[in-house]
Amino acid sequence: MPLRMRLVQLARRALFLLCLAYLGVLVLFVGLQRRLIYGPDPRLVMPQEVGLDPARVEQLYLDVAPQTRLQGWWCRAQHGRSSERIVLLFPGNAGHRGYRAAIIEQWNRQGCDVVIFDYRGYGGSSGKPSEAAFTHDAIAAWEFLHHTHSIDADQIILCGQSLGGGVATRLAWDLQHRQITPAGLILRATFTSLVDAGRYHYRWLPVDLLLVDRYPSIERIPEVGCPLLVLHGQRDEIVPFTQGEQLFQAAPAKSHNGVPKTFVPLPNAGHNDIMRVHALEVAAAHEKFLASLPSIAPR
Repeated sequence: MPLRMRLVQLARRALFLLCLAYLGVLVLFVGLQRRLIYGPDPRLVMPQEVGLDPARVEQLYLDVAPQTRLQGWWCRAQHGRSSERIVLLFPGNAGHRGYRAAIIEQWNRQGCDVVIFDYRGYGGSSGKPSEAAFTHDAIAAWEFLHHTHSIDADQIILCGQSLGGGVATRLAWDLQHRQITPAGLILRATFTSLVDAGRYHYRWLPVDLLLVDRYPSIERIPEVGCPLLVLHGQRDEIVPFTQGEQLFQAAPAKSHNGVPKTFVPLPNAGHNDIMRVHALEVAAAHEKFLASLPSIAPR
């Protein structure tokens, strides 16, 4: 066989093996994608383990489906009473609620209670994580506050961190379609969509075709009518700063009640060190945002 034909055969064989390997990677990605997206710490966590005052933390349980119970905390700014503003906090994709002690403490110092539930599979909560499950459970958490505890919508601030920003945006969007407007929406280090974030990290994969969970916040936020605050680290290595800017730009300029949207760049922060590097700036942004909200009508 001529050398040229042998080389062609070898090239074809190498190309076939390469395509086969790539196909194998695609199959592996499809099968394991939720393990790549979600990083739960399933251990049960107690408030004193993470430096929170247990006297101001009420253990919560929320049954969201048959044999599926979420565990959470109601962290009060003042012992024995609820504050006027309640922050419903949706954390990022890793760990459990104990990892959010710093932001909980900061909100409490600013006079706001914090209610946080661990997602399915996290922090003692049962079940398995998925976008559909988180969407369902976010509504259940809202109903827990709004109906079970008679907290009015204009008292509840939705606050999402990273992937939790996608959950919080979906909740705000769902509420908008029910003509319910929460007090505000705060997004920190949040992607435009999980597809966009996936493209950034896996440029060689067709993630837009493969992803099951997508969190398309940039498609939903134009319809969100509550006051908006977006914070994003300019050195974010997980969710590019430009995605935070794009998400902010897609939102309405003002809320339904006339509060202008606000964007706060955090120049020295990455994705996971915002509270360590820019805690004072975050606190100041929260204070300004709280001050911009209309007063709560007497009950």
